[in-house]
Amino acid sequence: MSIFGYAFMRVAFIAGTMVAITVPLVGSTMVFKRMSLMGEALSHVSLAGVALGLIFGYDPILGALAASVIAALSIEVIRNRLKTYSELSLAVIMSFGIGLAGVLMGFVNNPANFNNFLFGSVLAISQNELMLSIGLCLLVLVLSLVFYRQFFYISFDETSAKVSKINTNTFNMLFTFMTAIVVSITSRIVGALIVSSLMVIPVTAGMQISKGYRSTLLWSILFSISSIWIGLFVAFYAPWGLRPGGTIVLVSVFELLVVLIVKGIASKRGIHHTV
Repeated sequence: MSIFGYAFMRVAFIAGTMVAITVPLVGSTMVFKRMSLMGEALSHVSLAGVALGLIFGYDPILGALAASVIAALSIEVIRNRLKTYSELSLAVIMSFGIGLAGVLMGFVNNPANFNNFLFGSVLAISQNELMLSIGLCLLVLVLSLVFYRQFFYISFDETSAKVSKINTNTFNMLFTFMTAIVVSITSRIVGALIVSSLMVIPVTAGMQISKGYRSTLLWSILFSISSIWIGLFVAFYAPWGLRPGGTIVLVSVFELLVVLIVKGIASKRGIHHTV
């Protein structure tokens, strides 16, 4: 049978594509705001929510979402209190998330379920999880389109945003909320330990091709979709039993390396031609 002959692969491609579209919408703002570690911090806290969900018997994705939202709000509170050292908020929340997840993991009856969120398990997504993921992804997509101008301003210059009468505190809070949503979904697909990679690497690759905000965003989405599709194909057909989450991230890194090499070659040829 072909790869699309299996229902679980069709679900994986649908969920993966939705995530691939929404992740760069948040990741681009994260990169331009110099807050690339936010995804890392929230992903570690999301593991605590996953553990709570497994312990008390409710959907782990909802647990990850709740924990990520609380962590995101906490980051904003700490950032506002420590304006000079705002990056410390990420370190504090990440440390707390790692510690709490480590403690709660000891109370999980089935560690295998917890491991699925550590390293991702896109092939084991249920229909309910798929519908929840699609709904949350659509929410992030709509918010990104409706408030495109506001996110553009807070990504580059919050001072200009305030001059333009944009409530930066409100949209920073909304951005962290959207990041929490994306982290909670993506941790199920690629794994909480590497979710931040998928949020940053496609955006980095897109920045090498285009310096404009909109075009960078479009290129980032293209790289994100291709890395997930290629990663799923490789993981399915490879004879070594590769985990899809790790394969997807490795493909994303490979794409970035290819872009850097091609850009370097093109740059050298341009210099030589000019000389």
